[in-house]
Amino acid sequence: MPFSGGQSIALYEVCRAQKHDQRPIRALIRTAGINPIGLKWSRFVVAVDAHGELVGCGQVKAHRDGSQELASIAVKRGWQRRGVATAVVWELQGTYGRPLWLTCMDRLVPFYEPFGFVEISDKEQMPPYFQRATRLFNLYLKLTRGTGRLAVMVWL
Repeated sequence: MPFSGGQSIALYEVCRAQKHDQRPIRALIRTAGINPIGLKWSRFVVAVDAHGELVGCGQVKAHRDGSQELASIAVKRGWQRRGVATAVVWELQGTYGRPLWLTCMDRLVPFYEPFGFVEISDKEQMPPYFQRATRLFNLYLKLTRGTGRLAVMVWL
């Protein structure tokens, strides 16, 4: 489905990724500084501009515990703040339905709240995958003296 992209007249379209999108997806994820583990092109939707160039992407990962994770939401510089990430999230929500879980840095919680995601702070309410991810990330932050915290959110 084509989107106007907000203030710009340049159009983009959000669609299922194809095999040829694999390399551009990996490059965008690397540039965005997002966890590169578990990038499987067939789980992605991509936003492409009028020339067919990838400008954004996102995926849903299925975990062994049965949970589904909204992940790898990334938008190319120059296309940010044009609604690309919003269109990608809507497409993934429409495709996969509820519940969807996600992890993000705490500063991104306000971005996901308008989509219906709520932060879960009680680890007992999280699927096992997200309990482990939270423990590992908190250890990483402690060892690196990192700032912020990992937020776990769910769309029910």
